[in-house]
Amino acid sequence: MTSASQLLDKLTAPGELYQRLEDESLRCLACAHRCLIRESKRGICQVRFNEGGELRVPWGYVAALQSDPIEKKPFFHVLPGANALTFGMLGCDFHCDYCQNWLTSQALRDPASDVALNLVRQIQPEQMVEMARKNHADVIVSSYNEPLITSEWAVGVFKEAQKAGLKCAFVSNGNATPEALDYLKPYLVAYKIDLKSMQEKNYRQLGGVLKNVLDTIRKAHDIGLWVEIVTLVVPGFNDSNEELWDTARFLAGISADIPWHVTAFHKDYKMTEPDNTPARTLLRAAEIGREAGLNFVYAGNIPGRVEEYESTLCPKCSRVLVKRSGYVILEYHLTAQGTCSHCGASVPGLWHSDIKKVHLKGLGMPMSV
Repeated sequence: MTSASQLLDKLTAPGELYQRLEDESLRCLACAHRCLIRESKRGICQVRFNEGGELRVPWGYVAALQSDPIEKKPFFHVLPGANALTFGMLGCDFHCDYCQNWLTSQALRDPASDVALNLVRQIQPEQMVEMARKNHADVIVSSYNEPLITSEWAVGVFKEAQKAGLKCAFVSNGNATPEALDYLKPYLVAYKIDLKSMQEKNYRQLGGVLKNVLDTIRKAHDIGLWVEIVTLVVPGFNDSNEELWDTARFLAGISADIPWHVTAFHKDYKMTEPDNTPARTLLRAAEIGREAGLNFVYAGNIPGRVEEYESTLCPKCSRVLVKRSGYVILEYHLTAQGTCSHCGASVPGLWHSDIKKVHLKGLGMPMSV
């Protein structure tokens, strides 16, 4: 056993998302791998393990914690301009070669990530809520690593956040189970899902199964969560017109009102061969999304180079409702009822009930806490 696992195993609590089987074996239900975990063994994520017939799960720490603009998640239809206290732990159920958070996500799986132990900070849910208050956050978000594998800890935090009147959200790879979504549903208002590809072979390369993610998107929408989708467009991996059309048509088939964010890849972790995604590729992807019938398509993380695709437009009159530059809100033209201030059309999303509280022209940068 490594020193990393020894430390993290102490920061655990009894799990809830699992089934007991014979011979003290367990079936973990936190993600769609549905790992069969025998006594003294671990799941694929390495952070959920069987101890004496009981599932132990991460609890009582963060490895990343900061106050982010909510647009960084990205959520563009959830309280624009709001601060989101965002926390993450260690571990993941995928192994994406281009992961930008690999230092925390690949802990216990890649020895190069062991230094992430230096980021571990013990904390309790009540302290998280107090930090949210001090940083004027309206939302608490579980992100950075894969939050599904730490769902029990997230729910522990979210329960306290709800008592304080805060909204709660997930930023996830979408490799969920119906059981996990039902477990999370009472506490979440929004769920951002990465739809990384529409090809099964690509998902196998990343450590997942395409169908599981597609099923999660459908179910999250069906149970009433506000869903936004991100596709990191990687040259030579998922940037063909055919695949972008497949993605856009799938989302439009669920709801034309699901926001689709197409974002730019940059070289990171183990994927250093493809060129960084040019703006013209994001514009092509965004145009495909609109042609497929999606009402809200955004091109992200290269501000100033993607034309109107940074901003939210009215689906009826096409006027700018939320003008953005990067993570900064420059203009806000929605009413407290979530309607266009120009034509009165209803705009889907979770909007500010008091538009005087919309934070315009803020820093648009993460803040350490």
